[in-house]
Amino acid sequence: MALRTAGSVLVVFLWSVTVVLGQKGWSVTYTPQSICTLKGSTAELSCSYTYPSGTVTTTLWFTEWGTGTEPKNLGQDPKYAGRVDYHLDKKKVCNLKIRDLRESDSATYRFRLLTDQTGGKYSGSPGVTLPVTGLQVKVTGGHQDKTLTCITTCILTDNPTYIWYKNEHKVKEDTSSLYSDYLSDADSYSCAVKGHEDLSSPAVYGPRNTSVSVSPSGEIVEGRSVTLTCSSDANPPVQNCTWWYRKNGGHYQSISNQNTEPQHVFNEIKSSDTGEYYCEARNEMGTDRSESINIDVKYGSKNTSVSISPSGEIVEGSSVTLTCTSDANPPLDKYTWYKKNVTSPKASGQSYSINNIISEDKGEYYCEAQNGRGSMNSTALMIIVAGKQTSVLTAAVGIIVVVLVLILCLSGLMCFRKKASKSTSDTRDTSENVQGDSSPVYDNISGMAMAPTTAQTAATVDQDDVHYARVHVFHSENQEVPLYSTVQLLQPRKKEEDVQYAAVKFNLPSAAIW
Repeated sequence: MALRTAGSVLVVFLWSVTVVLGQKGWSVTYTPQSICTLKGSTAELSCSYTYPSGTVTTTLWFTEWGTGTEPKNLGQDPKYAGRVDYHLDKKKVCNLKIRDLRESDSATYRFRLLTDQTGGKYSGSPGVTLPVTGLQVKVTGGHQDKTLTCITTCILTDNPTYIWYKNEHKVKEDTSSLYSDYLSDADSYSCAVKGHEDLSSPAVYGPRNTSVSVSPSGEIVEGRSVTLTCSSDANPPVQNCTWWYRKNGGHYQSISNQNTEPQHVFNEIKSSDTGEYYCEARNEMGTDRSESINIDVKYGSKNTSVSISPSGEIVEGSSVTLTCTSDANPPLDKYTWYKKNVTSPKASGQSYSINNIISEDKGEYYCEAQNGRGSMNSTALMIIVAGKQTSVLTAAVGIIVVVLVLILCLSGLMCFRKKASKSTSDTRDTSENVQGDSSPVYDNISGMAMAPTTAQTAATVDQDDVHYARVHVFHSENQEVPLYSTVQLLQPRKKEEDVQYAAVKFNLPSAAIW
């Protein structure tokens, strides 16, 4: 639609054109030749005509010839039904009135007359040009210095006075079509022409009632195409939209692409697109943002895996628990456990425990995780069962015990052989009669206070201890014998006392005191 040039002077061309066809006396005069009229108003086209002779039989107004031999009579056109009137009189006046003008009525209108004479047909040219225009408010300038202009597509007649409205209340009346007072994004503005206040322009205002819709509606499934549409009530229409989103309650950030259209399309939506979204709509009058909507992308099981507890080597008789984990939305509602190469499932539930493991339990295990959107198997987990093992401490104690037993046995064997050798070489008989008290007998006695003989002292200068090995004492029947340590008493076979020493060895230090 061509807009009127700013600063143009309203001019009405009121001039008559007389068209004469040769010298036959035919003519049609249109006054004026062009009329710029507001949409919704009434226009009256005036003309006068002459003809050479005969009687006028038919008169009509038309805008197009059509395909017939005669043009289409405007009064019989359904588009004008009930909106046109002809006015003819004897003074050869031919007027046309069109009510409730529409922009589609914009055309060139011509008058035609027919007489009863041969060849008595005539259409007047060039006709009357009737542009029909509505009022529009044009917004120019920036956010802080906007200017409004009331514009039309043609030059209105009679230098009209403009009236301005703010939120449907009159705020200014001026011959200027400009309005540049303080303008608020939240307010609406419109203009009208004085005398036609009921034909005001549509109001201009910033975006309002901005919202986001999702298509297709219903559950959003990963991999499908999803479209977000930003809708807003605005005039002029929204020029561009900015899309914002945030995930997991973080900060909002704009979607980094060049799309400023009112639609944002996910060709194949992903689970990572889950989050909150809103749009910001903008036109020349201001901006407005929508409420946030939540995009919850549903998807089947993914990243399914199996963990084992306790970790480490698995031995017979122990117990382990397998746990299945997976990412899914909605959450998983079914877990099934399988052993590789075994047809039937082993168990169900997120965890699977194997108690008192035996060697037959070894093998590969995996789980199947499932929700309403699908299922997925985990990778197989190999369980290797080792035989029973003795603990390191128990093994160490056993080894120590065996070594000690071997040492003791060897020590006993060596002592026995040594004693046997000494018994053979050192045994001697004592011929002295023992009278009175019997002497005490010691086994393994060290440092006993005794009165050594000179010969004994000399013989044992370098010895440290006194050792007895198996001392057998024979007493008389009535003699009282004191016992020390492990002394074995034998009953005498005869009445006389005999003292026998078997391998008696005295080891005394040179400075020992007895």
